[in-house]
Amino acid sequence: MKYQWFLGTLLVAGLSTQVIAVEAPIEFRAAGSLKAAMTEVIDAYQAKNDSQVAPQFAPSGLLRARIESGEKVDLFASANMKHPTTLNQASRSGDVVMFARNKLCALAQPEVALTSDTLLSQMLNSKIRLGTSTPKADPAGDYAFKVFERAESLSPGAQQQLETKALQLTGGPHSAKPPKGRNPYGWVMENKRADIFLTYCTNAVLAQKEVNPLKIVQLPENLSVGANYGLTLIHGAQANAAELALFILSPQGQSILADYGFDTPNLP
Repeated sequence: MKYQWFLGTLLVAGLSTQVIAVEAPIEFRAAGSLKAAMTEVIDAYQAKNDSQVAPQFAPSGLLRARIESGEKVDLFASANMKHPTTLNQASRSGDVVMFARNKLCALAQPEVALTSDTLLSQMLNSKIRLGTSTPKADPAGDYAFKVFERAESLSPGAQQQLETKALQLTGGPHSAKPPKGRNPYGWVMENKRADIFLTYCTNAVLAQKEVNPLKIVQLPENLSVGANYGLTLIHGAQANAAELALFILSPQGQSILADYGFDTPNLP
């Protein structure tokens, strides 16, 4: 896609904000799975611009609810297209642009015998504790439940069995919080709260860096689920929020996301 198309798309949402003073930091809200990558993106943006950014990272569904309740936010980066599209359809934000893709992997304890070929049978194993994030609050949970839907065609009855046994351990409003600075998935697995955990591959890599013995297993093609990430300017945003959005979509911003394992649709 052309850079000029992004410019037009994003600045349409920002036109009404161009008379607003820009001394205040850009209030940026982003999915928790983006924290490591977006922290580096923000640092690179601030090194080139006078604008400061005030980021907060949390499950996308909870962030959308906060925006709907009136929290002052300029720019929202979601781990799916649904939440920003909902804001757009409610006339709360501008157009939605897909800026990155992710997919699910299985994070497993070292003692669990697991390959892509045995993943479904092990998830269905009554002795295996299966962890996910929380659907509706966190898109990672929604994507995990889509994996369960796919499993139904491979093993009748699998969807209900997996949905029933799934331990929704992260991403919800009442989920246990890891210590500051800890990867929530590495922390959950380190504390033996699940034997297998379905999460974004990018999260799995970060978790394994903290808890090295953990295994990462790719989902087989017949179970694999991809995640499209959406970016939108909230109505009333200050004008420099559009500049941050364009930086995220720029080759430099996209390259940083790619370095963290995201697929980036805007790179050649």
